[in-house]
Amino acid sequence: MKVILHTGAHRCATTSFQEYVRQNAHTLGQQGVGFWGPYRTRNGLFHGIQPGPAPVSGRNLVQRARGRLQIRMAGCQANGVQQLLVSEENMIGAVRQNLRLGDLYGGVGERMARYAQAFGDVVTDVALSIRSLDSYWTSALAFAVARGHRMPTATSLDRLVRSPRSWRDVITDIAAAMPDVRLQVLPFETFGTRPEAALTAITGIKAPRSHARVRLNASLCLQDLRANLPSAAAAQLPQGAGRWRPFDNAQAAYLREAYADDMMWLAGGADGLAVLAQDPEKQAAGLNPSRIELTRGRPDDKQRRMAGSG
Repeated sequence: MKVILHTGAHRCATTSFQEYVRQNAHTLGQQGVGFWGPYRTRNGLFHGIQPGPAPVSGRNLVQRARGRLQIRMAGCQANGVQQLLVSEENMIGAVRQNLRLGDLYGGVGERMARYAQAFGDVVTDVALSIRSLDSYWTSALAFAVARGHRMPTATSLDRLVRSPRSWRDVITDIAAAMPDVRLQVLPFETFGTRPEAALTAITGIKAPRSHARVRLNASLCLQDLRANLPSAAAAQLPQGAGRWRPFDNAQAAYLREAYADDMMWLAGGADGLAVLAQDPEKQAAGLNPSRIELTRGRPDDKQRRMAGSG
């Protein structure tokens, strides 16, 4: 049984993807695909894998977590599951920590190493969704502010822009933590609104199209943010409607350039660390037609008789 870890990232339509897979669980089960989403992973399944507050009981929580996973995976395999898709964006960290530290998943290597130890050597693939950094940080800020996070200051915005970490560093850390696993990267710009295409790219199956246009946890626009925030915080937002753009033009351009560098690195092979997922519905360009198929025009290499001077 293949075990595929879908790690998000946050604000990359991950919740919508999980809902799509959950709605089609029965159909996917007939194709041998099992699914563990947040309803399962956040109900005690991953308890003990990451360090944190825990009652003093003398039990080895890491060992218990690994045993719990092994029992559940054995049950899936006994039920005929050929590919187990585990989708949980919190495996790589938390958005609030990224905003607090001004960093992009700084501890992802250590976290994924602990998950690799807990799952054992059964993990064959890891799928990571990425997004242009200007829209990622904008979406993260809108999501956090709507839930009580303080409004970003000019200093905090500049710290996000000048952060040395990009998606390339996140990918490199995951690859170092799980060197024997195939790491596939899915750009949000290609797969964000098409969960069926993302599922096909991850699993290789012909994904169902039902429930494929559900949109969850979308960023609030300016008018909705003002309606949900206290008056003091709402007054700090710009006037008008539409998407909130906390970065100025120069900052947004700097973030887009960093993302373009990451994408160029991925398209060039990513030093053998990761694979850039291709759109399964995009047809590759065919060969140029042979000359015998042309019915009009005159070949340029055929000698022509020139008119005489007299």
